[in-house]
Amino acid sequence: MNELQRLVNGEKLTQEEMTTVAYSLFDESTTESEIAAVLTALKVRGESVEEITAIVDVLREKAMPIQKQLSNVMDNCGTGGDGAHTFNISTTSAFVLAGAGVKMAKHGNRSVSSRTGSADVLEELGVALDFSSDEVEHLIETNGIAFLFAPHVHHQLKPIMKVRQALNVPTIFNLIGPLTNPVALDTQFLGVYRRDMLMKMAAVLQRLGRKRSVVVNGAGYTDEATLAGENHFVLLEEGELIPFTLSPEDVGLNTYDNDSIVGGDAKENANILLDVLNGERGAYYETTLFNAGIGLFAANMTNSIREGVEIAKETIDSGRAKAKLDTLITYSQNRKRKEIS
Repeated sequence: MNELQRLVNGEKLTQEEMTTVAYSLFDESTTESEIAAVLTALKVRGESVEEITAIVDVLREKAMPIQKQLSNVMDNCGTGGDGAHTFNISTTSAFVLAGAGVKMAKHGNRSVSSRTGSADVLEELGVALDFSSDEVEHLIETNGIAFLFAPHVHHQLKPIMKVRQALNVPTIFNLIGPLTNPVALDTQFLGVYRRDMLMKMAAVLQRLGRKRSVVVNGAGYTDEATLAGENHFVLLEEGELIPFTLSPEDVGLNTYDNDSIVGGDAKENANILLDVLNGERGAYYETTLFNAGIGLFAANMTNSIREGVEIAKETIDSGRAKAKLDTLITYSQNRKRKEIS
């Protein structure tokens, strides 16, 4: 693999060259040592926009196929990796966004940096983790939200995951998870745990064809927007990458430190999610409003994030956000009964 030698030498590859490397990662003849060398070389030198885009394109091509052309679909999955152990902010916010009329293809996994990942909390609530392509399409069209469990939709990644676990250091795969949603997304609200990657990740979204997106690194270097201070963003709009910052007071919210939004195990986080969707006030509720408001702005459904926060509040208090979760749970339960019978 000539490209591998060039990577090891610290050279950057073009998108086309990196595509060749990405395909080779799934080739049975490629050894675990070669996979480890690719991941390590990219980690040491730093991944370019072209290299990230190439790997994402190949992963999406090899993922569970979503055949139907769904329009105006969004994801708000973050990278994880911030070590903040917060409650499931993006998952809770996803139901608010769906309740406000955004079609959500919520991509997620089990725990990465927190005690409980999106899959863990949704499983605790009774949501299935193995929806088929047809079911994903049906749920997005009828309920406005479906959950795509990363290991289920990316089943060919097992050999690479084995190498990642053996390396035990962050690699390019710690960044690209939210980019590999098999649904063709129009918009995205992406949280990243590294502030130095904000502009680069926004540039990748641009190459992936997103019409509009917002990338955030929150106060305290979280992969979500928080109420602890100044949050850093990049807006992708009409091909332009526009950096900006925002604090909670800018959108009419209170300040809370990040310790106030720490989560727990799957049961605890499920209860937090339910409390928020039932309108219980406090740090969890306002953090959800903030992130849902940003998501509505990213989806171009509001002219400002402050306006998005107000719509998010009304969506929770009206019960529309909770109804989206209830429908997803009921669908999962009915499906399980059919399997048993």
